[in-house]
Order: sequence, then C-alpha cells, then structure tokens
Amino acid sequence: MPRRRRNPPARVPARSRKGWIRIGISSCLLGEKVRWDGGHKRDGALTGLRESGVVWVPVCPETEVGMGVPREPVRLVGRSSSPRMVGVRSENDWTGRMERYARGWVQRAARFKLSGYVVKGDSPSCGMERVRVNAARGGPTHQGVGLFARALLEGMPLLPVEEERRLGDAAIRENFLERVLAFRRWQNRRASGCARGDLAAFHAAHELQILSHSPRHCRALEYLVSSACGGSAERLADRYGVLFMAALRIPATIPGHLRVLRRLSRLLRGRLTPGEIRRIRDALDGYRRGVVRRAVPLALLRRHVAHQEFRALRHQVYLVPDPRELILRQRAKIW
Repeated sequence: MPRRRRNPPARVPARSRKGWIRIGISSCLLGEKVRWDGGHKRDGALTGLRESGVVWVPVCPETEVGMGVPREPVRLVGRSSSPRMVGVRSENDWTGRMERYARGWVQRAARFKLSGYVVKGDSPSCGMERVRVNAARGGPTHQGVGLFARALLEGMPLLPVEEERRLGDAAIRENFLERVLAFRRWQNRRASGCARGDLAAFHAAHELQILSHSPRHCRALEYLVSSACGGSAERLADRYGVLFMAALRIPATIPGHLRVLRRLSRLLRGRLTPGEIRRIRDALDGYRRGVVRRAVPLALLRRHVAHQEFRALRHQVYLVPDPRELILRQRAKIW
C-alpha cells in the first residue's frame, strides 16, 4: 500500500526576502519526491535562480488532494474540453477533489503575491497544454490541460504561466521572464494606487517595452490612459492590466526591437556627433544582420541617454531596467 503523504499547504517560505520575486512552481521541479513513483523531476536551472532574487512557492496538487507517495498514476479521460482524472488501473475518480482543491487554491492565491508560475509539462494535474487525454472512442489525443493548470489559467488570467520544458527555448524563456518582471511591477503599481496620473506615469515608463512587442497594443493603451477614454480609475486600471499583459505575451522580434532602437537613435540624433551617430548606426545594422546582440546598440544608446541627461528617456524600463531585475536576467541566461 502506498504511504499517504501530503505536503503542507503552499506558503511563501519564511526566508523570503523583501523585494524578491515569488513564483509558484510544481514541487517535483524543485527536487521534492512527490511524484507517483516516489521520485522527482528536479530542474537545476530553475533551482539555481534561488540565488538571483527568486522565491519559489512549491505546490503539488496530487499530494494535496490526498494521493499517496508512491501511488497509482492517474490519467485524463473523456473529452479534452472537460476530462476526468482517474486512476490508471483502478479508475478511481479524482476529478471532483482536484477541481475543488484547485478552485480553493486560486481563491487563496492572492496572499502568495505570485508574479509567475512554472508548471510540470504533460502532467494530468499541472500540464498547461498538449496533455494526453484518452477518449472514450478512438485513440488518445494531446489536446488536454491539467485540471489544476486549467483552474490556474482561468482564475488568474494575467499571471504569466509556463511549462518547464518550454523554458529550454531561449526566446520563450526571455518572454516569460519579461512578463514575470512586468507583472510584478504592475502588481506594485496597483497596490500603491492607480489614479489616472499614476496610470499615465506607468505607461510612460513602459511605452518602449510595449512598442517592441505590439504597436497595436501600444496605441490602444495610449488611448486608454488619455482623457479621451472615460470610466472610473479602477475600471481603467483593470482594462489597462489586461491589455498590458496581452501585449507582452506577443514575442518581441528583431524587427520589433529595431523599431524601438531606431526611435531612440532619432531622438538622440540632434545631441550627438557624426561619429557617435555612425557607431550607433553600425551597431543597429549589425544587430539587424545577426552579427551582434541587442545588448550592443542598447548599451550605446543607454550611455548617451545618461550622458545627455535626457530626462524623457531615463525612466524607460526598456532602456534602464531595475538593477535587481538585471541580476535575474543575467542569471537566467544559463537556463
């Protein structure tokens, strides 16, 4: 008989430090032996971020609903849109217990102050996409979503969520981290109040970042914070948050970054010497051709903005990120 083992309810670790970023995570990815076979799926790249300002908040939904360790594995059966979770051999139905736990966890999640979540791919509880579902008729499909992950995505739609296997892709990793940091700044803004002036200042600081992802969203957000758009401050803030996070879900491409970098260079042109302008132009061309990284033209532009005391640009998140965020970005390159 498997021994019954349950984790204590997810909580922010006591050692969490002020200003650190809290990210939820499937417990097995941190090395906790909570899987059906008594093992784990420790991801060294993820655990290494503990030294870079991340506080992991581990959750194992299957042990939380009372499954033992080790235990009979479970699978999803039925329709992909509303599958049931049952034991592989016994067909014991865990659907109701898992859905109740997931809904309750999402309702309590505000106290964790999460800025993101990393789930275990392919899991019938935590898988975010393409989870195997055994249909009543025909062969299995890979169109399901884990029951806990479904409640998380539906109940916290602004929260950045990714699977650990997808984070091995550099572009997906960069986008996820960017969304996590942006969502954290948005959470702090909402916690401090979001009057029209506060919303306008937040947008002004993030304008170039948004533009690198989606000009269309950037225009919509500009309209939202302008006097042309009516409504209460709270309602506007809600609408802004939805559009802001939707914009960042669109990957920033090389053409998108070039759009922003060229805009910066045009703003600085009247303050620079012909030689400085030429160096910036060469760096931008090298980035366009894939010869140099974006950090090269960005460093040049950042230096000139600081030297020229260009106040309109010195608070742009795209250009001058928080030093604590830079540490995490640099550490994440090893993922």
